[in-house]
Amino acid sequence: MDMKRAYYEDVELFKSGTILFWTICLMVGLLTIPLFASNYHLYLINLIMVHVILAVGLNILVGSTGQISLGHAGFFAIGAYATVLLMTKLGIPFFPAIIIAAFIAAFFGFILGLPALRLEGPYLTIATLAFGLAIMHIIGHTDLFGGRTGLSAPPLDVGIPKLGWSLILKSDMSKYYLILFFTIVMVLGAINILKTKVGRAFVAIRDSDIAAEVIGINLTIYKTLSFAVSAFYAGIAGGLFAFVLGFFDPVTFNMLLSIYFLVMIVVGGLGSVMGSITGAAFITYLMYALFKNVREVPYVGDFLVAISQRWLSITGMDNLSAIALGLVMIGIMLFEPMGIFGAWIRVKKYWKTWPF
Repeated sequence: MDMKRAYYEDVELFKSGTILFWTICLMVGLLTIPLFASNYHLYLINLIMVHVILAVGLNILVGSTGQISLGHAGFFAIGAYATVLLMTKLGIPFFPAIIIAAFIAAFFGFILGLPALRLEGPYLTIATLAFGLAIMHIIGHTDLFGGRTGLSAPPLDVGIPKLGWSLILKSDMSKYYLILFFTIVMVLGAINILKTKVGRAFVAIRDSDIAAEVIGINLTIYKTLSFAVSAFYAGIAGGLFAFVLGFFDPVTFNMLLSIYFLVMIVVGGLGSVMGSITGAAFITYLMYALFKNVREVPYVGDFLVAISQRWLSITGMDNLSAIALGLVMIGIMLFEPMGIFGAWIRVKKYWKTWPF
């Protein structure tokens, strides 16, 4: 029986030599991907890693604390706009700018977390949805944020231009390594957060906020903190997203984006960092690669096009990807409620006990 006999066994990063070996293999693979991938695939991987950061943060809120949010597109937008404006208007270097932008998003997350003290379930969902929509419309009607025309990201200079230290990242390969660094740091941060007193408090609130309060957990502090931490992750992701995309406007951060973020963690597996990673990668691939050109979808592409031409409107083709994502989510809920991570657990248990 696999029992933990010391606290160190619970907080150690690599629980066995096998995990350490495969982690090293994974890191070597991630570091060498740009040597073989095309520019488009690097762009796609950069998007996946940005979504991984946001999904990991969102899962801390939804999966670990039990607070539902449909407003994370708003925090995502705050991170993107704040990072670009801090760099262009105030001349702040990239690294301080993205950290400050993330703290700004965390502040708004704290503010949004206050209603969570009295709201739960669908009422909290509606409140967070209203926040996301409000951010989108405020940005769209404010000249400072570029209004409806949006903003263009400046050259990605990771140096300190005012001191004459300039290092501009122009290629997708150079941006890949920068985003990979942030992704690794944020994922490791999430893993460690969930192993601390704070993470255990989040899980206790998710299981039963009344019981958590009885044993001495301050609901006011930890509920607002979970929103702030999750928004911080979204702010980092938004700042990186601005430079992956290059140009963005308020419509980029619409309500559907928040829904897609929620789909990522549900499909990947609630309450699991690994589930957040796999869910973000899977849904991003479906959105930006597999379903981008419906006709090229293996086996069923021509059939879907025929359905669209026969029963849908001219713009119906654009909705097929959303329909497909909905069907994927329904299938996950019906056949594997724990998501991709749950399927992985089942496979791992099967091979551990094979052939019995």
